[in-house]
Amino acid sequence: MTLSELCIRRPVMTTLITASIIAFGVFGFRLVAGFRAAQGRFPHHRRAATLPGASADTHGGVGRRHH
Repeated sequence: MTLSELCIRRPVMTTLITASIIAFGVFGFRLVAGFRAAQGRFPHHRRAATLPGASADTHGGVGRRHH
């Protein structure tokens, strides 16, 4: 019997197993030691790159619809 057949034949068992996995996950997540450490400030790095001729002014309105 495959897992899919078992889940189809016993939907209550499938629901209880799913609920228990979710409950254990929630409780386990709260017990993780680094859970509150994630509230610190992290360094941010900002990079910029420019290419010659890539601005909207250089294109001169190519692709615009003129009425």
